Amino acid sequence: MIAIKVTTVGNSAGVVLPKAALERLRADKGDTLYLVETADGFLLTAYNKDVASQLEAAEKIMREDRDVLKALAK
Repeated sequence: MIAIKVTTVGNSAGVVLPKAALERLRADKGDTLYLVETADGFLLTAYNKDVASQLEAAEKIMREDRDVLKALAK
């Protein structure tokens, strides 16, 4: 496990990823990473076209069928 601290970045908060973490993610400065909530916590993963496509489809469904999803959630 790698511990990281939240720091101030301008008016926002951010984290600095150690070189070892970036290497394992196969990521570099400027790359897009995804923070995905799972049942066990959060997962930080490198950009993946398939994941991006699935997230876009899910967001579209949630926008279009908001009322139906609310009714199902009851």
